[in-house]
Amino acid sequence: MEHKLRMQIKETVREILEESDMETTTEHQIRRLASNKLDLDLDKSEYKAYVRHVLSAKRKVTIQNFRGANLVSIREYYYDGISLNEEQWSALRKNIPAIEKAVKDMQDRDI
Repeated sequence: MEHKLRMQIKETVREILEESDMETTTEHQIRRLASNKLDLDLDKSEYKAYVRHVLSAKRKVTIQNFRGANLVSIREYYYDGISLNEEQWSALRKNIPAIEKAVKDMQDRDI
């Protein structure tokens, strides 16, 4: 993929993210909106992987100690996010297989 096209996709995705409700917007919706703006099918594997890369670059996970409590913080750049205490983190980890199955089921329905 050409550098110019990469930059166009990156800028378009960022514009969409700035205008979107991060609570409800999905990767699929972002790809669809960007596809329409760029008149390009971003569901093709090469483009899909790049859009996913652009989106994931804005997320980070950190471990921190806040007022004596160890927290796992999952943030969207430096804006919205969630901090989980050890008990919540443990519960999330135990439910990862169920979450992965639900995501796979959703993706299968999108196809």
